[in-house]
Amino acid sequence: MPGVIPAKAGIRRIFRGVDSSPVGHLLKKTSLALLDLVLPEYCVVCKREGNYLCADCESDLPPLRRPYCFLCASPRVPQLCDSCRRSAPAFDSVRAPYEFRGSARSILHDLKYRRIRIAVPYVARLLAAYLERNPYPIDAFCPVPLHPRRERSRGFNQSELIARDLSNLTGIPVETDTLRRTRNTPPQVSMESPGDRRLNITDAFECRADVQGKRYMLIDDVVTTGSTMSDCAQALKDAGALNVWGIAFARQAQRSADDDSEGGVSRIWM
Repeated sequence: MPGVIPAKAGIRRIFRGVDSSPVGHLLKKTSLALLDLVLPEYCVVCKREGNYLCADCESDLPPLRRPYCFLCASPRVPQLCDSCRRSAPAFDSVRAPYEFRGSARSILHDLKYRRIRIAVPYVARLLAAYLERNPYPIDAFCPVPLHPRRERSRGFNQSELIARDLSNLTGIPVETDTLRRTRNTPPQVSMESPGDRRLNITDAFECRADVQGKRYMLIDDVVTTGSTMSDCAQALKDAGALNVWGIAFARQAQRSADDDSEGGVSRIWM
């Protein structure tokens, strides 16, 4: 059953009693602007008033269906993709419940581009449902870290927000300080070739905790090429982690002209 996030009508009624003085007007205007930012009153997909993601649109999210690469989950690939065949990733496997297109893309675009954090509990709930259907023997979640400079610019790390909510839903601990990003790399989608992407992210992460013998699930919002998760997994395994899997809300199939459009989400994607 989809989770229920109340509409804004009730909250807006609170501000009706605010006095009409200049200070009161400014307070009301500022508060409602912030409310619009953090709690949209319409479905992100169909724009109907109500929850951020209505039940009908949730059921229409584009599932990642087989066949896909059994290592990196690249869509519409039987068994093993060319990239994983050429250079095996460090993670044990990566999965995602949805493809990065349509309504799934809209949700992640809202979170990362428009900073609408109300998307986080929906993403976490759907990931929790996926893990309930496909359990892993993990000891902790580990969000993919942003470089501190980029996190300050954005105001948050979306992967960490998702991981924290996912931890609350599943009871599995989350470790937010285990991995650190040491280089502020350009977005992977700006790289022209798989080799460039691997080089861009190589040695960009370090493990800062005792992970000997532990089993981790990396958490990210979207998997673009798999290189980022692979480098994270390599850092964990070099430090002694036993297994490292990865999960994201969506898996991107391939770049398209739409992804490269001016102002498009790919220009800010991590």
